[in-house]
Amino acid sequence: MLYYLFQYLHSLKIPGTGVFQYISFRTGMAVILSLIISAIIGKKIIEILRKKQVGETIRDLGLEGQMSKQGTPTMGGLIILAAILIPTLLFARLDNIYIILMIISTIWLGVIGFLDDYIKVFKKNKKGLAGKFKVIGQIGIGLIVGITLYFHDDVRVRVYESSAIPIHKAQTAQLEDNTTERLSVNEDGIIERHVVSHHDEKSTQTTLPFIKNHELDYSSLLWFMGEDAKKYAWIIFIPIVILVITAVSNGANMTDGLDGLATGTSAIIGATLAVFAYVSGNTIFADYLNIMYIPDSGELVIYSGAFVGACIGFLWYNAYPAQVFMGDTGSLSLGGIIAVLAIAVRKELLLPILCGIFLIENLSVMIQVGYFKYTKKKYGEGRRIFRMAPLHHHYQKGNMHEAKIVARFWIVGLMLAVLTIITLKLR
Repeated sequence: MLYYLFQYLHSLKIPGTGVFQYISFRTGMAVILSLIISAIIGKKIIEILRKKQVGETIRDLGLEGQMSKQGTPTMGGLIILAAILIPTLLFARLDNIYIILMIISTIWLGVIGFLDDYIKVFKKNKKGLAGKFKVIGQIGIGLIVGITLYFHDDVRVRVYESSAIPIHKAQTAQLEDNTTERLSVNEDGIIERHVVSHHDEKSTQTTLPFIKNHELDYSSLLWFMGEDAKKYAWIIFIPIVILVITAVSNGANMTDGLDGLATGTSAIIGATLAVFAYVSGNTIFADYLNIMYIPDSGELVIYSGAFVGACIGFLWYNAYPAQVFMGDTGSLSLGGIIAVLAIAVRKELLLPILCGIFLIENLSVMIQVGYFKYTKKKYGEGRRIFRMAPLHHHYQKGNMHEAKIVARFWIVGLMLAVLTIITLKLR
């Protein structure tokens, strides 16, 4: 909203108002405001939750310090949602399709998580929202995101075409508005002038890590359709979007088991996606890194800044020993937001690396349950690979302090984030 106000003031030649045209400035303001909102609104929300006796019900699993968390206010994800949405509404361009999509996703996933927490806390039903309804909700937002990104006219990528012109003809060649030029020396030692033209087109291309020409078009998976492959690429694209959103959302939910673990991990992932959004939405950096340029995606940096600020601000109260838990209101939203952000900047295939913490937490549960059922059927007695699943409880059972587990998971998360970023050149 403020973007449009300052745009109008800038048209009146008022000094200083042009600063709002810069994504970097608006991102910085979004981070600061989200931190302030988390600190001020967060404290008030925690007090309200405490008065309403909206406390966490803890099931005794025999973990050290576990029962001391009994009664800690939950549903603190409301703080995160407010700290994301308010700065985004104030500083981002609200006519940008990517921002619209992120706002819808945030609210949608927040409502699913809120319903789950509401049933657990106020209806005294420990199971919360039935799993099938959660999945239906996740599939619903997956359909919205997938259909929008595939069919909306504003969602495009820039395609470049290069042609060589002998240097002696370069002086007579005229450049059009959508072209740039470069000089290079060919294999015969002759200097050539390369004229690179570009146009924006709808595409289902995405980034493929560790590959030299690191772009995969989902339509190529329908090679057997021949020329109709691009026309029916949505058959592959939309289900993949649904799968990614569901998997990452549930992964974040599974990770939210120790004070600050999911929040800090999400902040690291969000900062990494902000880097991707910035370089993908900037023609200079996209050209230098040889990655696809996605017009208008730069606005996602502002949303990402608010996201990171909200997570860090929430850590003020959620760090060990936690004064508030985010509940499913926060954890389901954080995972879903990360997934939609990654899909929007065409980096969803990097998520197994970037969200490695979420992935291993999910896998530990699947392995534990699968192995237990297998051994029970084979030997008549179920056996376990981990002391307890998800993985963070395995270390907790091994008498490692909760704060140390969280810190070490953050360190691993940082290493994975750095590895994800360098995949842009590691190919």
